Amino acid sequence: MHEPTNAPPPVLLDGGPLGRAIGFALTSVQAVTPDMLARRTPCESWDLEMLLLHLRDSLAALHDGIGHGRVGMAPEPPAPEEDPVSAVRVRAVRLLRASVSPARVDIGDRLLCGEQMAAAGAIEVAVHGWDIAQASGRRTPIPPELADELLRICPLVVPDSQRHPLFAEPVEPAPDAAPGDRLVAFLGRRSLR
Repeated sequence: MHEPTNAPPPVLLDGGPLGRAIGFALTSVQAVTPDMLARRTPCESWDLEMLLLHLRDSLAALHDGIGHGRVGMAPEPPAPEEDPVSAVRVRAVRLLRASVSPARVDIGDRLLCGEQMAAAGAIEVAVHGWDIAQASGRRTPIPPELADELLRICPLVVPDSQRHPLFAEPVEPAPDAAPGDRLVAFLGRRSLR
């Protein structure tokens, strides 16, 4: 028999913005082949391999924060001969299988609410999924409903005072831009042509 506790019940990631962002990113990496790893991305000075390794580290940090309440300050070093696409897939699945305890998350000397970390993670993962889709040539947009939801939380997660060095200045989207295009423009990205 379980004793009642005051802890909030765990929340699964699959239906929320972070789970949907992970699904989008996993769809984006499906198109990546080894010969694409040197391609440029919308992230200035990053090639596709560097972006995939960064996303791997971000997913691992999200897993640690959301699943264990703490994030280490140094990413796990890549295994020798690690395939970056497989590494992203493995970290994404681990994160999807984690249950969220919406308590605090220790990141170095800072504290963050677990829900805030999941929101920031959803933005990070969705936008990097878009970056990967751009670099692979698929050009798949961020799903409109997910992008709308992320646009609403962006000002809270990416305030102007804390934008740099993580994101570039916003760029002007087209007047008829879809939600995904407005989201990536807010975060300083332009489509690759």
